[in-house]
Amino acid sequence: QVQLVESGGGLVQAGGSLRLSCAASGWTFSNYALGWFRQAPGKEREFVAFISWSGVRTYYADSVKGRFTISRDNAKNTVYLQIDTLKPEDTALYYCAAKRTRVPGLILIKNEDYDYWGQGTQVTVSS
Repeated sequence: QVQLVESGGGLVQAGGSLRLSCAASGWTFSNYALGWFRQAPGKEREFVAFISWSGVRTYYADSVKGRFTISRDNAKNTVYLQIDTLKPEDTALYYCAAKRTRVPGLILIKNEDYDYWGQGTQVTVSS
């Protein structure tokens, strides 16, 4: 059974940092590309960051470039999202998602690109 479990969210002051984790189980982690998305209250879920199955290729939404860093550890079946210089507008429920693919050069940024989703971890940034 494919499972993704996010953790690491919390309440933090603006300017602070958080490291989100997403642990996977039930499948061969290295066969999957991964993404992070977020959904703020009253808004649609939006793309944040992408990482290829190998970890070589990453891609970010313009709104988070330079502040967010996605990485993965295939030996630990875990993907991470390092969030620095947090802003109140980063407040959202953060989700990780997975898509089975090893297609070279592929970048996945749409919700419908992904097959599996976690339940999310809440990030709240106070001003």
